[in-house]
Amino acid sequence: MDPVYVTGHKNPDTDSIVAAIAYAELRKALGDREYVAARLGNISDETQSVLDLFDAEPPKLITNLRTQVRDLNFDTPPVLDDSVTIYRAWNTMNSIDGVTVLPIVDDNEKLFGMLTSGDIASYTMRTVTDSRIEDVPTYNLLSVLEAQAVNPVERLPETLSGSLVIAVPQAHENLLFNDPNAIVLCGHQPDMIKRAVDLGVQMVIVCQADIDEEFRTLESKTCIVSSPLDVFRAAQMIHLALPVSRICSTEDLTSFHLDDYIDDVRDVMLSSRYRAYPILDEEDKVVGTMGRFHLIRPNRKKVVLVDHNEAAQSVPGLTEAEVLGIIDHHRLADIQTTSPIFFRNEPVGSTATIISKMYQEKGIIPSKKVAGLLTAAILSDTVMFKSPTCTEQDKTIAERMARIANVTLEDVGNTIFSTGPSDKPVEELIFTDYKEFLIAGHNLGIGQVTCLNSDVLLERKDEMLAAMQAKKTERGYDFILIMLTDVLKEGTELLYIGDDDTISHAYDVHAHDHMVFLPHVMSRKKQIVPRLSELWG
Repeated sequence: MDPVYVTGHKNPDTDSIVAAIAYAELRKALGDREYVAARLGNISDETQSVLDLFDAEPPKLITNLRTQVRDLNFDTPPVLDDSVTIYRAWNTMNSIDGVTVLPIVDDNEKLFGMLTSGDIASYTMRTVTDSRIEDVPTYNLLSVLEAQAVNPVERLPETLSGSLVIAVPQAHENLLFNDPNAIVLCGHQPDMIKRAVDLGVQMVIVCQADIDEEFRTLESKTCIVSSPLDVFRAAQMIHLALPVSRICSTEDLTSFHLDDYIDDVRDVMLSSRYRAYPILDEEDKVVGTMGRFHLIRPNRKKVVLVDHNEAAQSVPGLTEAEVLGIIDHHRLADIQTTSPIFFRNEPVGSTATIISKMYQEKGIIPSKKVAGLLTAAILSDTVMFKSPTCTEQDKTIAERMARIANVTLEDVGNTIFSTGPSDKPVEELIFTDYKEFLIAGHNLGIGQVTCLNSDVLLERKDEMLAAMQAKKTERGYDFILIMLTDVLKEGTELLYIGDDDTISHAYDVHAHDHMVFLPHVMSRKKQIVPRLSELWG
């Protein structure tokens, strides 16, 4: 069952994290067990305090949704050991429709080589003109011939090398064998067997015939074996007793791992011409094979977006994924889909409010843990109901979730906003809850820090401005803004890198020295972004 990732935006805030957790739990309660909560960045101190308060684990971290090899319907042919006979490999290929390439592994189950039907055919054609065998394992030979030794010998040789001689009855004496290194195949021919034993050949293979008792008790260095196969088939099968390690391709193998991205795989395939490529797991063990046709229709990763609907704020590789739904409370942005999806967008203060309503609509009471998380997310995103984005729905639903979780709004609010961020590294402090925007051709980034005492944070103003300037240069922004939103002051100390006139005209203030106080401004999406949009057209 392929997972469906439920994820919020980059640099996730509490609402984004909780929305992912709560919606995934709702779908699981409805029987959709494949839904998995995910996140695109680190957990902030505020969000961690909420998770700790309700004993919840953070969602799974994902870095992108690009299509990988593991998302393909690749082939899973048998994987053979390098000691397997060519005959068994050929039978394996013929027993499965469409399989013409087999991965070969060593004793450690690591890739050794690739065997194709062409390798077997090429080798077989060479045996037509060269009947000599080299170092064929004796037990392999007995296996493919379905044969057994019938006379006592001191020790069977581990391997056999020499020329194959088919010594069936014939009229030309000069065609008889004289090489003691030969492997002789014959029928019921006592004189031929005696000649072979006297010459001391390595092995006599008696095909489809009884063996006289005198040979069964004969002690000799020549091994006499009996096979139910006819002479000519036995001669062919001896060549196929060779281990596949002797004929498979082992040099310049091109393999891929499950985590490799399809774009990279495609580039490699275009520069090579192999019929199939082995696929390896994290331990470099073979799990399958793939060809070019597997790239035509890959299984795209599935995702539901919560608390955003803007590509710049979403996960890298989103265009390669299948978006199944969006649940959000922000303005409509630029995410496009190839087919209709579930989309829910409401003008409320928190995505958690929408998901809480969905629990109620489905007739499902969330667990105390989920209800507590939803309470905290609503309080966080509405800044304890002080944000202009807050609605009566947010207040009513937060109170309902708090009752289910058996907590008070005051206690949860104190947990959220008492988190002290002032001692954090400045980059972590101002870029944790941070979003990028493109407004009328202007690129900008806007971060927000919610606190109970902005004066403490402003002691580090110079540090913050330096970090902002570095970020502006790095990203090529036209503007960068950091909101220090003070719950007690019910306003925002706005730090900015950009021209003073823009800030002055947008917010009707006298801006100077890269800082201005905006009373009653608590919301990035409803009070900061819209004013810039109006100014820039």
